[in-house]
Order: sequence, then structure tokens, then C-alpha cells
Amino acid sequence: MGEMRGKAVIVTGASSGIGRACVLKFLEAGCKVAAVARRKNLLESLVTESSGQLLPIAADITLPGEADRVIAETAQAFGGIDVLVNAAGALKSGTIETTTLDDWDDLMNLNVRAPFYLIQKAMPYLIERKGNVVNVSSVNGLRAFPGVLAYCVSKAAIDHLTRCVALEVASKGVRVNAVNPGVTLTNLHKASGMNDEAYQAFLERSKTTHPLGRVGTPEEVADLIFFLASPKAGWITGACYPIDGGRGQTCLR
Repeated sequence: MGEMRGKAVIVTGASSGIGRACVLKFLEAGCKVAAVARRKNLLESLVTESSGQLLPIAADITLPGEADRVIAETAQAFGGIDVLVNAAGALKSGTIETTTLDDWDDLMNLNVRAPFYLIQKAMPYLIERKGNVVNVSSVNGLRAFPGVLAYCVSKAAIDHLTRCVALEVASKGVRVNAVNPGVTLTNLHKASGMNDEAYQAFLERSKTTHPLGRVGTPEEVADLIFFLASPKAGWITGACYPIDGGRGQTCLR
């Protein structure tokens, strides 16, 4: 962890779930972290619960002007950017027959367009520092699942964005990778409209759809993200790493 001390890191989706776990992991390693999320109150609670050099930024990254501000404020505060973790994301249910254009656009804007724009705007700083990007995708990006069409497509898109950008910037010393979690204990499904009873049933069902017999934790995913962002992963780029309890091997629903 000492190799990461002093690195300047941006984490989106920082107020909960995998993003929050990443913030705490990077801070523990002595990094300077810009924690980005829409919910200012949750960012403030993160400040009180953490230690280290933390820069909370309340922003809606689907708005280009807000994304520009995130990059500018981080670079100004920390003198540059070493790592960008795109952990913000959303899920909505729907099939080819029921997915609305609004739902489609909402998911594409947050899950694909916003990471694309942040990577683009952070790239000059990443090139200067020989930094890297880690995108949070999903097992749904690697395999098809029914009933969450737009989500699956958005995650497949972020996987291919990862590969394409990795190829383009490798000669400049910048690495780009992604992680593909299975069901993880976050607020993702409840934020999509699933009530408490349905969510608990979903988690119980997930014990049978994941060959290792359980769902994952945000901390487990954050550990993999931290590794990919660290010098120990210095020869890894363009990779999409499953961390899914084996779920991608079965496609059980």
C-alpha cells in the first residue's frame, strides 16, 4: 500500500456501495481522494467517518459542466490526477418491449457517457502522471441477463470503452481496466425501485445463482480496484476482471 501513498485519486459514486469502499481503501493507503457524488449529505457523513486527505465534491457527473468542475477542482487541489475510478452507476429494469427511451437515456448517460467524458477530460493529467483508470462494470457486461436490457447494454459498452481507450493510450503510459462484479451488497437494486422484502428475497436467491454460494461485499470489489490502480498491476491494461462468485460461468437468474 505504501506505493500508493500521495497518489491523487478521483472516485465517483463515492457516497455509497463500491464507490464508498474505494474512497476508504485509497485513504487508508495514504492517497489523496476526491470523493464525487450527487448526495451532498452522504458525502459529508463520509468526511466525518474517514481520515486522510479527502476532497468531497457534490456534482452530477451526467452534466458536462459538472464533470469539468470535478476534474478542475481535483487537479487544483492535488496538483494533478493519478487515478480515476468510475464507480457511479444505476440500474433499471425493463425488456425490449418495456424499456422507455427515458430509462435508456438515463442509464446510458450515467453508466457510459459520464465515464467517457471524465476519462477524456482527465486524460491530460493521467498522461502527465502515467496514471490509470478503473471502470466499475458488471457481470451483466460480460453475459446477457433478461429483464435488465438497458443496464446490460450500458455495461457491455463500458467494457468496450475500457478496451478501446486502453489501446489508444497504452503508448502514453496510461492503463485502463474494468471490474465486473456479480451481485454485491450495495444500494444499487433498492435504488432501482426494489423494496426491502423483494431485495431480501433477491439476496437469498443469489446464493443459488453464484456458484460460491454468496453475494459479494463492496470491500472485496474495492480491493481488486485498488490492485488494478496500483503499480503491482503495471503490466495489466484493457482487462475486464470478473469478481462475481462464479456467476458469469452459469448465467443463472
